[in-house]
Amino acid sequence: MMRIAIHTLAAALALSVVISAAAPKFTSTWKSPAANGVTFSGKKVAALIISDDQSLRVSGEEALVRELGTIRLIQGVASYRMVPREELRDPEKAKGWYERAGIDGVVAMRIIAAETRKNSSPSMWTSSYYSSFWSYYGYGWSSVYVFNPGGNRVDRTAAVETLIFSVPKNSLLWAGVTELSNPKDAQDAIKDIVAATVKEMAKQGLIRNAPK
Repeated sequence: MMRIAIHTLAAALALSVVISAAAPKFTSTWKSPAANGVTFSGKKVAALIISDDQSLRVSGEEALVRELGTIRLIQGVASYRMVPREELRDPEKAKGWYERAGIDGVVAMRIIAAETRKNSSPSMWTSSYYSSFWSYYGYGWSSVYVFNPGGNRVDRTAAVETLIFSVPKNSLLWAGVTELSNPKDAQDAIKDIVAATVKEMAKQGLIRNAPK
């Protein structure tokens, strides 16, 4: 009887994680006036996941490339395929790879919190760290956060910052923070947030859907 009770409790705990999982939601967003009239449709856009977890970077960037390319008429490029790993953290070395590849835009994602709510404001996104892609590039890699779901613990929240830059203009066009409750792992969190972000990009006019 005790064994049955233990198994029942374990199943209930596992089920509670699944039931309590929620779709990603944007807690804050900001759009630059410079984004008006800008569209990346038909252009090269790099996917960049800022993380020390290589498997997370690969899966997240590939998910973003697929979402952009298959549905949104964009030629997506995964940064891990373009920039050598040993040069990735250096803005000056990485810059050459993006420029030689003819990248028009970058969608950069970075985990900024877990289990705590962290809202961001336009005043932060207009700061010197964020206003240009290359100043943000070095700043982002200097503060990498590792998300660990921690087994069957419930009520965990991952917060992911997403920034969209114009590379030719070297300027921030759009920014947002997305929260996802009780993700199974970091890779699932990034994939869900990728889909939500690309939909938001279409909503803001930065991309358009492929014709059906």
